[in-house]
Amino acid sequence: MFLLIACAEMLHGIWRVRFLNRRVGDRRARQLGLISGSLIIITISWLTIPWIAPHSVNACFAIGGVWVILMTTFECGVGRFIFKMKWNRILRDFNPREGGYMGIAMLFLFLCPLFAAYLREIVFL
Repeated sequence: MFLLIACAEMLHGIWRVRFLNRRVGDRRARQLGLISGSLIIITISWLTIPWIAPHSVNACFAIGGVWVILMTTFECGVGRFIFKMKWNRILRDFNPREGGYMGIAMLFLFLCPLFAAYLREIVFL
């Protein structure tokens, strides 16, 4: 699931930078991207949660935690080693005061397995 989310979010990020930034500016594009990216993640989570089959709320949190670790590693790795960004530039993406909403997105990613299970009416006994 992580790879599906990572690929979808990478394509989403490319679309945001190449098209949306030009039309509404970087800050507004990041704000809109947080919403549209969250919709992409919850959709993927909703589609795949029956396959993942969490057995408890704690399992949902564990899945979300693994997704956050993998996605943070992926995002930082791509930024640092492919786009040659400095660490302070990467960290700005996690600071909402500087227009970065990655921290909020990671919190949402963490909660997505639980949200998806709830939306799919998966009952934990």
